[in-house]
Amino acid sequence: MQLNLHRLWIFLQVLDCGGFSAAAQKLYMSQPSVSGQVRQLEQSLKATLVDRSGARIRPTAEGEVLAEHARRIFLLADEAIAAIQQVQGLAAGRITVAGTSTVGTYLLPPLIARFVREHPDIEHGLQVGNGEQVQRWLLDGEVGLAVLAGRPNAPQLVVEPMFSDRIVLIGRPDHPLAGRVVAPSELASERFLLREHGSATRLLQQTELERWDLAGATTADMWGPETLKQAVSAALGVSLISEHAVARDTALGALAVIDVRPAPPARPVVVAHRRDRLLSPAERAFMAMLRELADWPE
Repeated sequence: MQLNLHRLWIFLQVLDCGGFSAAAQKLYMSQPSVSGQVRQLEQSLKATLVDRSGARIRPTAEGEVLAEHARRIFLLADEAIAAIQQVQGLAAGRITVAGTSTVGTYLLPPLIARFVREHPDIEHGLQVGNGEQVQRWLLDGEVGLAVLAGRPNAPQLVVEPMFSDRIVLIGRPDHPLAGRVVAPSELASERFLLREHGSATRLLQQTELERWDLAGATTADMWGPETLKQAVSAALGVSLISEHAVARDTALGALAVIDVRPAPPARPVVVAHRRDRLLSPAERAFMAMLRELADWPE
Protein backbone atom coordinates (compact mmCIF):
# COMPACT_ATOMS: atom_id res chain seq x y z
CA MET A 1 0.00 0.00 0.00
CA GLN A 2 1.49 3.35 -1.08
CA LEU A 3 0.48 6.80 0.17
CA ASN A 4 0.20 9.54 -2.44
CA LEU A 5 1.47 12.72 -0.77
CA HIS A 6 -0.28 15.01 -3.24
CA ARG A 7 -3.64 13.43 -2.46
CA LEU A 8 -2.78 13.48 1.23
CA TRP A 9 -2.17 17.25 1.08
CA ILE A 10 -5.48 17.80 -0.72
CA PHE A 11 -7.24 15.71 1.95
CA LEU A 12 -5.80 17.98 4.67
CA GLN A 13 -6.93 21.10 2.81
CA VAL A 14 -10.47 19.70 2.57
CA LEU A 15 -10.53 19.20 6.35
CA ASP A 16 -8.98 22.59 7.12
CA CYS A 17 -11.32 24.43 4.74
CA GLY A 18 -14.40 22.53 5.90
CA GLY A 19 -15.48 21.32 2.48
CA PHE A 20 -14.54 20.34 -1.05
CA SER A 21 -15.63 23.60 -2.70
CA ALA A 22 -13.67 25.80 -0.27
CA ALA A 23 -10.59 23.60 -0.67
CA ALA A 24 -10.93 23.75 -4.47
CA GLN A 25 -10.94 27.56 -4.33
CA LYS A 26 -7.87 27.63 -2.10
CA LEU A 27 -5.99 25.14 -4.30
CA TYR A 28 -7.14 26.65 -7.62
CA MET A 29 -8.64 23.32 -8.62
CA SER A 30 -12.11 22.27 -9.70
CA GLN A 31 -14.41 20.83 -7.06
CA PRO A 32 -14.80 17.50 -8.93
CA SER A 33 -11.01 17.20 -9.16
CA VAL A 34 -10.60 17.71 -5.40
CA SER A 35 -13.38 15.21 -4.68
CA GLY A 36 -11.80 12.72 -7.07
CA GLN A 37 -8.37 13.00 -5.44
CA VAL A 38 -9.83 12.34 -1.98
CA ARG A 39 -11.91 9.45 -3.32
CA GLN A 40 -8.80 7.88 -4.88
CA LEU A 41 -6.99 8.27 -1.56
CA GLU A 42 -9.87 6.49 0.19
CA GLN A 43 -9.78 3.70 -2.39
CA SER A 44 -6.03 3.23 -2.01
CA LEU A 45 -6.39 2.96 1.78
CA LYS A 46 -9.63 0.96 1.61
CA ALA A 47 -11.18 3.30 4.17
CA THR A 48 -13.76 6.11 4.25
CA LEU A 49 -11.91 9.21 5.40
CA VAL A 50 -14.59 11.91 5.10
CA ASP A 51 -18.16 11.92 6.41
CA ARG A 52 -20.13 13.64 3.63
CA SER A 53 -23.57 13.27 5.21
CA GLY A 54 -23.82 16.72 6.85
CA ALA A 55 -23.80 20.29 5.60
CA ARG A 56 -20.15 20.56 6.71
CA ILE A 57 -17.86 17.62 6.06
CA ARG A 58 -16.16 15.93 9.00
CA PRO A 59 -13.34 13.38 9.19
CA THR A 60 -14.28 9.83 10.10
CA ALA A 61 -12.34 8.05 12.84
CA GLU A 62 -9.97 6.76 10.16
CA GLY A 63 -9.74 10.26 8.71
CA GLU A 64 -8.79 11.78 12.06
CA VAL A 65 -5.98 9.25 12.48
CA LEU A 66 -4.70 9.90 8.97
CA ALA A 67 -4.88 13.69 9.40
CA GLU A 68 -2.84 13.55 12.61
CA HIS A 69 -0.09 11.53 10.94
CA ALA A 70 -0.27 13.60 7.76
CA ARG A 71 0.44 16.83 9.65
CA ARG A 72 3.47 15.17 11.20
CA ILE A 73 4.65 14.03 7.76
CA PHE A 74 4.47 17.54 6.30
CA LEU A 75 6.05 19.05 9.41
CA LEU A 76 8.94 16.60 9.00
CA ALA A 77 9.25 17.66 5.35
CA ASP A 78 9.49 21.29 6.47
CA GLU A 79 12.21 20.32 8.92
CA ALA A 80 14.12 18.56 6.14
CA ILE A 81 14.01 21.76 4.07
CA ALA A 82 15.13 23.76 7.11
CA ALA A 83 18.06 21.39 7.61
CA ILE A 84 19.16 21.88 3.99
CA GLN A 85 18.83 25.65 4.37
CA GLN A 86 21.07 25.48 7.43
CA VAL A 87 23.79 24.16 5.15
CA GLN A 88 23.07 26.85 2.57
CA GLY A 89 23.02 29.67 5.12
CA LEU A 90 21.04 32.84 4.31
CA ALA A 91 21.75 32.87 0.58
CA ALA A 92 18.29 31.42 -0.08
CA GLY A 93 15.10 30.39 1.68
CA ARG A 94 11.77 31.72 2.84
CA ILE A 95 10.36 32.92 6.14
CA THR A 96 6.69 33.25 7.05
CA VAL A 97 5.93 34.98 10.34
CA ALA A 98 2.51 35.04 11.97
CA GLY A 99 1.23 37.76 14.26
CA THR A 100 -1.87 38.44 16.30
CA SER A 101 -4.00 41.25 14.89
CA THR A 102 -2.42 44.21 16.69
CA VAL A 103 1.15 42.93 16.44
CA GLY A 104 0.73 41.69 12.87
CA THR A 105 -0.72 45.01 11.72
CA TYR A 106 1.38 47.59 13.57
CA LEU A 107 4.65 45.89 14.61
CA LEU A 108 5.66 43.15 12.19
CA PRO A 109 5.50 44.91 8.77
CA PRO A 110 8.35 47.36 9.55
CA LEU A 111 10.37 44.61 11.24
CA ILE A 112 9.99 42.31 8.23
CA ALA A 113 10.98 45.23 5.98
CA ARG A 114 14.14 45.70 8.05
CA PHE A 115 14.89 41.98 7.85
CA VAL A 116 14.43 41.98 4.06
CA ARG A 117 16.81 44.93 3.69
CA GLU A 118 19.46 42.96 5.59
CA HIS A 119 18.69 39.65 3.80
CA PRO A 120 17.35 40.54 0.34
CA ASP A 121 17.57 36.97 -0.99
CA ILE A 122 15.12 35.60 1.58
CA GLU A 123 11.49 35.39 0.46
CA HIS A 124 9.01 36.46 3.10
CA GLY A 125 5.37 36.26 4.13
CA LEU A 126 3.14 37.51 6.95
CA GLN A 127 -0.03 35.88 8.31
CA VAL A 128 -2.29 37.82 10.66
CA GLY A 129 -5.08 36.40 12.81
CA ASN A 130 -6.45 36.46 16.32
CA GLY A 131 -4.78 34.63 19.20
CA GLU A 132 -6.56 31.30 18.64
CA GLN A 133 -5.76 31.29 14.92
CA VAL A 134 -2.08 32.11 15.38
CA GLN A 135 -1.62 29.42 18.02
CA ARG A 136 -3.30 26.87 15.72
CA TRP A 137 -1.00 27.85 12.82
CA LEU A 138 2.02 27.25 15.05
CA LEU A 139 0.78 23.90 16.36
CA ASP A 140 -0.19 22.69 12.88
CA GLY A 141 3.23 23.61 11.51
CA GLU A 142 1.76 26.14 9.06
CA VAL A 143 4.18 28.80 10.33
CA GLY A 144 7.45 28.44 12.19
CA LEU A 145 7.51 31.71 14.15
CA ALA A 146 4.80 33.93 15.60
CA VAL A 147 4.75 37.16 17.56
CA LEU A 148 1.74 37.50 19.86
CA ALA A 149 0.25 40.07 22.21
CA GLY A 150 -0.44 37.93 25.26
CA ARG A 151 1.06 34.61 26.23
CA PRO A 152 -0.12 31.37 24.54
CA ASN A 153 -0.63 28.47 26.92
CA ALA A 154 0.08 25.44 24.69
CA PRO A 155 2.83 23.29 26.28
CA GLN A 156 4.17 22.40 22.80
CA LEU A 157 5.37 26.00 22.33
CA VAL A 158 8.55 27.74 23.41
CA VAL A 159 7.63 31.31 24.41
CA GLU A 160 10.11 34.20 24.83
CA PRO A 161 8.98 37.57 26.23
CA MET A 162 9.97 40.66 24.25
CA PHE A 163 8.41 43.76 25.82
CA SER A 164 5.04 45.07 27.02
CA ASP A 165 2.05 46.59 25.27
CA ARG A 166 -0.10 49.15 27.11
CA ILE A 167 -3.88 49.12 26.65
CA VAL A 168 -5.83 52.40 26.59
CA LEU A 169 -9.50 53.37 26.46
CA ILE A 170 -10.35 55.42 23.37
CA GLY A 171 -13.30 57.57 22.33
CA ARG A 172 -14.10 60.31 19.86
CA PRO A 173 -12.17 63.58 20.34
CA ASP A 174 -15.43 65.30 21.35
CA HIS A 175 -16.31 62.63 23.93
CA PRO A 176 -17.29 64.39 27.19
CA LEU A 177 -14.82 62.28 29.21
CA ALA A 178 -11.83 62.89 26.91
CA GLY A 179 -8.97 64.93 28.28
CA ARG A 180 -9.47 64.30 32.01
CA VAL A 181 -8.92 61.60 34.60
CA VAL A 182 -11.98 59.34 34.88
CA ALA A 183 -13.13 56.85 37.52
CA PRO A 184 -14.55 53.55 36.20
CA SER A 185 -17.96 54.37 37.69
CA GLU A 186 -18.26 57.28 35.25
CA LEU A 187 -18.22 54.77 32.35
CA ALA A 188 -21.31 52.84 33.44
CA SER A 189 -23.50 54.29 30.67
CA GLU A 190 -20.97 53.70 27.89
CA ARG A 191 -21.20 51.01 25.19
CA PHE A 192 -17.93 49.05 25.08
CA LEU A 193 -16.82 47.70 21.71
CA LEU A 194 -15.12 44.30 22.07
CA ARG A 195 -12.88 42.25 19.79
CA GLU A 196 -14.16 38.97 18.35
CA HIS A 197 -14.17 35.69 20.27
CA GLY A 198 -10.76 34.02 20.06
CA SER A 199 -8.90 37.33 20.38
CA ALA A 200 -6.47 37.76 23.28
CA THR A 201 -7.48 41.43 23.37
CA ARG A 202 -11.10 40.44 24.00
CA LEU A 203 -10.09 38.44 27.08
CA LEU A 204 -8.18 41.45 28.35
CA GLN A 205 -11.15 43.75 27.63
CA GLN A 206 -13.54 41.50 29.54
CA THR A 207 -11.11 41.14 32.44
CA GLU A 208 -10.72 44.90 32.69
CA LEU A 209 -14.49 45.52 32.64
CA GLU A 210 -14.83 43.06 35.53
CA ARG A 211 -12.01 44.79 37.41
CA TRP A 212 -13.81 48.11 36.92
CA ASP A 213 -17.11 46.55 38.15
CA LEU A 214 -18.57 47.08 34.66
CA ALA A 215 -19.18 43.43 33.72
CA GLY A 216 -22.83 44.27 33.08
CA ALA A 217 -22.09 47.19 30.75
CA THR A 218 -23.55 47.31 27.23
CA THR A 219 -21.18 45.74 24.69
CA ALA A 220 -20.95 45.11 20.95
CA ASP A 221 -18.62 42.77 19.04
CA MET A 222 -16.26 43.93 16.28
CA TRP A 223 -13.57 42.13 14.24
CA GLY A 224 -10.02 43.46 14.41
CA PRO A 225 -8.42 46.66 15.70
CA GLU A 226 -9.10 48.72 12.57
CA THR A 227 -12.82 47.97 12.81
CA LEU A 228 -12.77 48.99 16.47
CA LYS A 229 -11.18 52.33 15.59
CA GLN A 230 -13.64 53.05 12.80
CA ALA A 231 -16.56 52.13 15.05
CA VAL A 232 -15.32 54.43 17.83
CA SER A 233 -14.85 57.22 15.29
CA ALA A 234 -18.46 56.67 14.16
CA ALA A 235 -19.66 57.16 17.77
CA LEU A 236 -20.75 53.54 18.21
CA GLY A 237 -19.01 53.35 21.58
CA VAL A 238 -15.65 53.33 23.34
CA SER A 239 -13.04 50.59 23.31
CA LEU A 240 -9.93 49.26 25.01
CA ILE A 241 -7.15 48.87 22.48
CA SER A 242 -3.36 48.85 22.19
CA GLU A 243 -1.78 52.27 22.47
CA HIS A 244 0.30 51.42 19.38
CA ALA A 245 -2.82 50.75 17.32
CA VAL A 246 -4.04 54.31 17.92
CA ALA A 247 -0.76 56.24 18.18
CA ARG A 248 -1.16 57.93 14.81
CA ASP A 249 -4.91 58.51 15.27
CA THR A 250 -4.46 60.25 18.63
CA ALA A 251 -1.52 62.29 17.33
CA LEU A 252 -3.70 63.53 14.44
CA GLY A 253 -6.64 64.24 16.75
CA ALA A 254 -8.88 61.64 15.08
CA LEU A 255 -9.32 59.70 18.36
CA ALA A 256 -8.81 60.57 22.02
CA VAL A 257 -7.53 58.57 24.98
CA ILE A 258 -9.83 58.54 28.03
CA ASP A 259 -7.57 58.44 31.09
CA VAL A 260 -9.17 55.87 33.40
CA ARG A 261 -7.76 55.23 36.88
CA PRO A 262 -6.86 52.53 37.76
CA ALA A 263 -5.33 52.10 34.32
CA PRO A 264 -5.39 48.71 32.58
CA PRO A 265 -2.24 46.63 33.18
CA ALA A 266 0.25 46.14 30.36
CA ARG A 267 0.30 42.81 28.54
CA PRO A 268 3.37 40.95 27.26
CA VAL A 269 4.41 40.75 23.63
CA VAL A 270 6.12 37.40 23.01
CA VAL A 271 7.69 35.38 20.21
CA ALA A 272 6.81 31.68 20.04
CA HIS A 273 7.69 28.57 18.05
CA ARG A 274 7.07 24.84 18.36
CA ARG A 275 9.33 23.09 20.84
CA ASP A 276 9.98 20.19 18.46
CA ARG A 277 10.46 22.24 15.29
CA LEU A 278 13.88 22.88 13.77
CA LEU A 279 14.10 26.57 12.87
CA SER A 280 15.55 27.50 9.50
CA PRO A 281 18.53 29.88 9.25
CA ALA A 282 16.16 32.66 8.18
CA GLU A 283 13.90 32.03 11.18
CA ARG A 284 16.87 31.99 13.55
CA ALA A 285 18.11 35.27 12.06
CA PHE A 286 14.68 36.83 12.50
CA MET A 287 14.62 35.61 16.12
CA ALA A 288 18.02 37.20 16.70
CA MET A 289 16.70 40.52 15.37
CA LEU A 290 13.68 40.33 17.68
CA ARG A 291 15.90 39.66 20.70
CA GLU A 292 17.72 42.94 20.04
CA LEU A 293 14.53 44.93 20.61
CA ALA A 294 14.22 46.46 24.07
CA ASP A 295 10.82 48.05 23.38
CA TRP A 296 8.16 48.45 20.69
CA PRO A 297 9.94 50.42 17.91
CA GLU A 298 8.56 53.89 17.24
